[in-house]
Amino acid sequence: MSYVGIGYDVHRLIEGRKLILGGVEIPHHRGLDGHSDADVLTHAIADALLGAAGEKDIGHHFPNTDPSIKGIDSQEILRRVQAILTTRQLAIVNIDCSLIAEAPRVSAHLPAMKTKLSETLQISPQRIGVKATTNEGLGFIGKGEGIAAMAVASVQQIKSRFPAESGGRLV
Repeated sequence: MSYVGIGYDVHRLIEGRKLILGGVEIPHHRGLDGHSDADVLTHAIADALLGAAGEKDIGHHFPNTDPSIKGIDSQEILRRVQAILTTRQLAIVNIDCSLIAEAPRVSAHLPAMKTKLSETLQISPQRIGVKATTNEGLGFIGKGEGIAAMAVASVQQIKSRFPAESGGRLV
């Protein structure tokens, strides 16, 4: 069986923070505001994977009220989501995601994001699509006030090597 989930995240751009997207630091005079490193791309991917697994969203698993994860690297969030998938005997089939931002232009950084995400999730980079677009000057994103990301992920059930764990039948 395979399952699909979608994810979306958005954060406001502010002065005094690094801009991290897809686990890569992007040179820019502002960064994203959030409890973690506010990596919208990674958060959207995490939400898509959690949704595909039938789990609650990223805010449930990593609440912004938890002081123990203040400033957490979002790649660590992805590693923890991957652990949830492993526990549920689910493997990532593929991920497709898009960044939506007026500035900075991130197209030159997309290959590095893809590499970082594939390393974190331990899957082939060919199974990850990373794209970027603008909001054509519309809304708060178009005015350069924030950045958003969308993601879709597909996971599949891993066949158990131990049939007794699945009621005597191979899953």
